[in-house]
Amino acid sequence: MPTNDPDSFRTARRGVLISGLAATVAATSSRPAAAAAAEAGQAPPTAAATEGPFYFDARKFRPDITEGRPGVPLAVRFTVLDLALRPWRGARVDIWHCDAQGLYSGYAGQGEDRRLSTEGQTFLRGSLLTDASGVAAFTTIYPGWYHGRTTHIHFKVFDAARPVLTSQFFLPDALNEYLYTQLPDYRRATLRDTLNSTDGIALEAGPTVHGAVREETESYVASLTLVADPTARPVPERRPMPGRPGPPGRAGGPGRGRPDGPPPQPPVLEGAARVAALMPGKG
Repeated sequence: MPTNDPDSFRTARRGVLISGLAATVAATSSRPAAAAAAEAGQAPPTAAATEGPFYFDARKFRPDITEGRPGVPLAVRFTVLDLALRPWRGARVDIWHCDAQGLYSGYAGQGEDRRLSTEGQTFLRGSLLTDASGVAAFTTIYPGWYHGRTTHIHFKVFDAARPVLTSQFFLPDALNEYLYTQLPDYRRATLRDTLNSTDGIALEAGPTVHGAVREETESYVASLTLVADPTARPVPERRPMPGRPGPPGRAGGPGRGRPDGPPPQPPVLEGAARVAALMPGKG
């Protein structure tokens, strides 16, 4: 049964509470640091991160982007502020991410063997305009993973049609680990090879794109406060599509200095080393 069924979600949630990772998961339920800093007038601009190869404008303004994909229900709540930390009303926010098995909609070359095609599909993509409080809230599922990357949700902020911020939202790794190893929709033949503490893009972006996750009755809620410059004119850094030449850059960095394909797969951590990498401050 898909885990976007409320009863299945409640069963999974109870499992989190009794798992050995419960203390870490509970720690991620506090208010996002960016939100607290914004209230204190101290929030820095949100860090940009690479757009990646799988963005397109689905032209779908909608709060629910699920389109029936199986997975744990997740509400994603962005609060967008300008550089003066005032709510930015009317900013357009785009969101896109992979499904429980690591597939993006709209592209060929998906899956472990790159033989799956989701061309013509638009699942887990959408846009919203922020309200008077600067909030854009989406209904989706908890994202899965694919080789070479930690768990992430892509987003863009636009002033009208002009993008001013492109980045990625990173989720708590202890919760990621539990969902991926315990729930059928997420379970895979191999362990993740990349964690928050070993993902180059996450490490470079830093704390402004690590939000907070809390539990509610029917879903998790992931929140992130974004501080964006409405006058910015950034140039997005895109990773190449598989099979196409990559841009020059740092050797070994994600999407850089390689002729084609996804990032090289790092060794899979196991045992005590994996537990240490999953726990904040221990990796």
